[in-house]
Amino acid sequence: MEKLAQYHQYVQTSITRYAEDDVSDDEVEVQLILDTERDHYQWMNVGWEHLTRIYRSIIHIDIKEEKIWLQQNLTDQNPAEELVEMGVPREDIIFGLQPLQTAVY
Repeated sequence: MEKLAQYHQYVQTSITRYAEDDVSDDEVEVQLILDTERDHYQWMNVGWEHLTRIYRSIIHIDIKEEKIWLQQNLTDQNPAEELVEMGVPREDIIFGLQPLQTAVY
């Protein structure tokens, strides 16, 4: 249980820090979704740019079966490496955007 509590904290800290650099305006809202009960964490942009609908998940991370799944990363940052620096073993980080046999960090 200690391991999962640490992973919750690491993921929330990391994704919150990334989202803080994004700026909401009158048209596009920055949303930080931290579903600690179901272990889904997202940084989103939602709104409109002129007549174009904006609905994008910038970073999406899940915790499943005591592993951290990086489902989406549209930044030039490396959240996997940051998590390793926090103390997460590489084998506990899964790239959900790759086929499972190649997804372990």
